[in-house]
Amino acid sequence: MSTSGQQQFRYTQTPSKVLHLRNLPWDCSDEELVELCKPFGKIVNTKCNVGANRNQAFVEFADLNQAINMVSYYASSSEPAQVRGKTVYIQYSNRNEIVNNKSPGDVPGNVLLVTIEGVEAGDVSIDVIHLVFSAFGFVQKIATFEKAAGFQALIQFSDVGTASAAREALDGRSIPKYLLPEHVNHCHLRISYSAHTDLNIKFQSHRSRDYTNPYLPVNPTAMEGVLQPVVGPDGKKKEPESNVLFASLENMQYAVTVDVLNTVFSAFGTVQKIAIFEKNGQTQALVQYPDVTIAAAAKDALEGHCIYDGGYCIQ
Repeated sequence: MSTSGQQQFRYTQTPSKVLHLRNLPWDCSDEELVELCKPFGKIVNTKCNVGANRNQAFVEFADLNQAINMVSYYASSSEPAQVRGKTVYIQYSNRNEIVNNKSPGDVPGNVLLVTIEGVEAGDVSIDVIHLVFSAFGFVQKIATFEKAAGFQALIQFSDVGTASAAREALDGRSIPKYLLPEHVNHCHLRISYSAHTDLNIKFQSHRSRDYTNPYLPVNPTAMEGVLQPVVGPDGKKKEPESNVLFASLENMQYAVTVDVLNTVFSAFGTVQKIAIFEKNGQTQALVQYPDVTIAAAAKDALEGHCIYDGGYCIQ
């Protein structure tokens, strides 16, 4: 028996008509798997790009003896099984068939569909969702909504690998309790892949964010995802609170830069992001704080006040 054969196989498993292949190219296709295995019998199913590195696969033969023939051949061959020059390690799978191959939600993509179980729509903010998923890479866009399945979110990453890493790590896990309201006892994430590749976010709001476009307008009516205004005890309409402030700068006689705004707004807490843009001839800005409390304090203190002589910050 060759040395390469000893490295390629483990003999502790019971023979199965499903073979488990490892060390494949991460983008190995079903066609390449069939090409490798078809000399030994009829292939009835394949499952590519599995595992954390997407470099593993399963191949199901029509008959057990066909799978045994392939394992036996490469165990005694001086030439290892290869795909694109990479040595492929083959062993029997502990499953007897491949189930739900390429089922909806199982085809890797850069957009995740996340169902958040055990919560109402208002219990988990879009900022908490962003914080949890940003641990795995840059989150480009988020859209949240309510369906029969419950409170859900679409989360877009720049590439499939980052999305897959997030899914592998978070599927079935819970959002940390310290990020949730006290009345929420558990919060499980159920994550699958979405067929979407690029979410169409029209407004920054409490229900949707586009982190790639700081100039996207804020939609005040969509800040809480409801059409009815919030009414205070005095009968007046209340603006929904957010950790992102929308500032309009009026009567400008001096330039207002990001540094200037950072100096003004940092007096109330850490400023995470600032975006300045022009709309209809008026200078506007988005200022992001880490939480709603700081943003509310800054709004109360600065609304209607001067930045310096001739410039106003009106929230």
